[in-house]
Amino acid sequence: MLKYLKLFSFLLIAIALVACGSENNEVNENNEDEELPMVEVEFEVPEHVEVNETVTLKATVMYGDELLTEVDELNFEYWKDDDKENSITEDSINQNDGTYTLDVAFEEDGVYSIYAHTTAKEMHTMPLRKITVGSGTGEHEEDHDADHSHDHHHAEGFHLHFMEVTDAKVDEEIMLMVHLQMDDQPLENAKVRYEIINESDTNWADAEETVAGEYVGKHTFEEAGTYSIQIHVEDDEDLHEHETYEIEVQ
Repeated sequence: MLKYLKLFSFLLIAIALVACGSENNEVNENNEDEELPMVEVEFEVPEHVEVNETVTLKATVMYGDELLTEVDELNFEYWKDDDKENSITEDSINQNDGTYTLDVAFEEDGVYSIYAHTTAKEMHTMPLRKITVGSGTGEHEEDHDADHSHDHHHAEGFHLHFMEVTDAKVDEEIMLMVHLQMDDQPLENAKVRYEIINESDTNWADAEETVAGEYVGKHTFEEAGTYSIQIHVEDDEDLHEHETYEIEVQ
């Protein structure tokens, strides 16, 4: 009799373990099926302001339905169109209610572009807006840097922002970082490569996606001089974009 009781107890325990395993698998499958919310930034600026008029740049950061009162980084980068190499980047002020602000005044007539660079929840997003100051310089146009390649037009909704390198030195490893966006959302799972060119050689550096939409590669320059850095971006949707920048290596 005792033998049968032990066997019966063993069978009950085995059935319970199988049931628990099945429930855990269902929970894991359900968790995998649930999509994580995206970091979204509502960033609006007035269409027009006067020269030297103070304007408040305001970004509201959401994570799903939640207002984010803490982010890893939120700064505003702005420049007069056709002069991005002299862009200005300033940290925002956290208003502790999910909004981040910065008061600025533009000293010259023109059309200005403004990024709200936002990093939170291991994602990076950078909505781009334009503002006309004073008389402006004509209709809003897509910005093209003086040191960029001008023979390529980006796909609609695509934005690329390269963190330009200003202190590259021979035999010191540097980090090449670019942020990618499509329709104001981080562009994930892209293939990004840096083509590094000088007069005597061409090298390649593959980039790794460190957070959503942020791609980092590393390279060590073996000689001083001027290098062209061409950023190649591809994805599974037939996207193929590129931009070229210059780096001075000391």
